[in-house]
Parts: sequence; C-alpha cells; structure tokens
Amino acid sequence: MSGRLRIDVFFDFICPWCLIGKRQLARAQDLLRVRQPGVEITTVWHGVQLLPQLPAQGEPFVDFYLKRLGSLKAVAMRLAQVQQAAMAEGVPIDLSRIVRMPNTADAHRLLERAKVLGNSAQCDVLLERLFAAYFQLQGSESGEDLGSQETLLAITRSCGFDPDAMASCLQGDGDPYIGNEAGAASGVPSFQFDGRLTVVGAQPAEALFDAMCEALLDSHRARQPA
Repeated sequence: MSGRLRIDVFFDFICPWCLIGKRQLARAQDLLRVRQPGVEITTVWHGVQLLPQLPAQGEPFVDFYLKRLGSLKAVAMRLAQVQQAAMAEGVPIDLSRIVRMPNTADAHRLLERAKVLGNSAQCDVLLERLFAAYFQLQGSESGEDLGSQETLLAITRSCGFDPDAMASCLQGDGDPYIGNEAGAASGVPSFQFDGRLTVVGAQPAEALFDAMCEALLDSHRARQPA
C-alpha cells in the first residue's frame, strides 16, 4: 500500500515512558518501511509540560520523589522499577545520575523554535539529545539540567543550531509552556495516527505497527468513492 501517514506524538522530556515509547515508535516505523515501503511517514512531536508547577530552577531529583512517595525506600523502589522496565526495552537510562527534576517549559520552547529554524533531521537530533541529557544516556554528561538556559543553548550548539538565534525563546521565568495539551488528555506518551486512531502509553512496537496499518487502511477506505 502506498500513501502518507502522519504521526503526532505528545510527550515530556522527563517521562521515562515517553523515551521508551520513542524507541518503540522507531522500531514500528522501521517495520512499516520494510512491510509497506510505499508509505511516506511524517512524525510531529508535541511537547506537554507534565509539571508546570515546578519552580524555574527545578527541584532536587530525590527531594521531588521523596515528597511524592514519602520515604527513601519507596523512592528507591520506584526508581528501580522504572529503570528495570526501561532496560527490558533496551533503553539504558541511569536514574541514579539525575541531579534535578527540571522545569521543562524552556526545553519545549527550544524544540518549537528548532522546528522553525532547522530541518527535520536537525530537530530529530535535538529531540534525542534533550532526552539523553535528562536521562543520562551513554555519551551524555552527568548532571545536565534541562531547566538551565546555559545547558539548553550548549545542546543546541552541539546539534548545529545557532544559539544566538535560539536564545530569545528561552524565558527562564518558570511560566508554563502552552502547547497542544488536548492531544495528551489521556496521558503521555500519546500517539495519534492520521488523526484517526490514538494509542496511549509506551506500547510494544508491534502494537504501534498494527495501529499504523489500521490508520492507513482507514485512510484508504475514506478515499474510495461511495
């Protein structure tokens, strides 16, 4: 089958399930390219700030979870569960190296500006680099803070963007990022296929592939004469 498939993804940089979902989506897209090479895929990433109440400077990572879960033991258990789930999907995150829970408003603004100033390949590299910075993936520096303007501009420079052209989008005041939150009403990650079918959560690649095929089939049927 030939045609076009638009995928809208709603995410936040601090959500480990969004990173896992990103990896699974890539596998599903690779599978679609093999099974249906005539399909042109367009993927659009939409930032959703999960914790707009955080101060501009963020909070210490462990303190944030301690307030949420009540004890260091509970924090350790939660982080171990998340890390184990990520490793099972081949995502080698290291939560023990994360220093701060950042306010991600400026990180989302940065990605939006990149969509205007850069091409899709540059934006993909920037998106991956921002995820890597927070989750301390292999090759990233320990303690990178996505709430820091200095860190964000250094990342943009490493991805081939002019930091001077990007800097004006960074507010640094903790004001919430207003994006397309309606698309993530049921949670993140959320994947919308051609605006016809939505899948929520870090689903296996096979489930995302099946959703792509179903959306393509629905679109094909809709184009047929009555």
